[in-house]
Amino acid sequence: MDQHEGLAQRFEAQRGRLRGVAYRMLGSLGEAEDAVQEAWLRLGRADSGGIDNLEGWLTTVVARVCLDMLRSRKSRGEQPLDDQAPDPDRGLAPDPQEEALLADSVGLAPIVGRSTAAARQLASRARRRVRGAAAAPDIARQREVVGAFLAAARGGDFEALVSVLDPEVVFRPDPAALRGGPSAEVRGAQAVAKLFSGRAQAARAALVNGAVGVVVAPRGRLFLVLGLKISAGKISEVEVIADPARLRRLDLAVLDG
Repeated sequence: MDQHEGLAQRFEAQRGRLRGVAYRMLGSLGEAEDAVQEAWLRLGRADSGGIDNLEGWLTTVVARVCLDMLRSRKSRGEQPLDDQAPDPDRGLAPDPQEEALLADSVGLAPIVGRSTAAARQLASRARRRVRGAAAAPDIARQREVVGAFLAAARGGDFEALVSVLDPEVVFRPDPAALRGGPSAEVRGAQAVAKLFSGRAQAARAALVNGAVGVVVAPRGRLFLVLGLKISAGKISEVEVIADPARLRRLDLAVLDG
């Protein structure tokens, strides 16, 4: 078996899982197939010998392709053609072991040791998303808001940071995130902006359980995750997750480089 044939077999083993990732972002089976095929073409042009984690690399590529497709769809004012969510038992939803691999995104090697129960939970969550996917979420718009948030935070642009936050935004840290941070819940755009202004240097945009959020992983080690709720184009809720057990249960795929 030559190298190309071996790579093709490894890709085909991931196709069903990748199709599920793309469908949850796009809400269209046809477009999901196109995104997966584009990932295969990009793999063919890449130096596969330099890819340490093929599953994570493919997940990230598919996510980025889907974002490009969503932006293109938005600019043309299109809607996905698929009106009904397909039956998840017809091969769209990955099995528990495959779904567990989805959380292992490029550069976040410490997300390991997932239990069988956690893998089943991830698979169940994926199937619920597929059943309820009447329309694709506006991932492209979420990505724009999160990108503006990170740029303002890194640059210390306080006014720009306030502008992407809902006036009544709520910041909620879990107990593990309280060490060295706010002692309790923080409310209001001005107060929350002060927590992030001049920071977020190690933060990266990512899909967090199917929605755009933020991961903080200095030197490749996952430290915490910001789960963001976006309403009317502004961030209305920031949930800070730092508990290691909770981090291991998250469904993550890094979006930017």
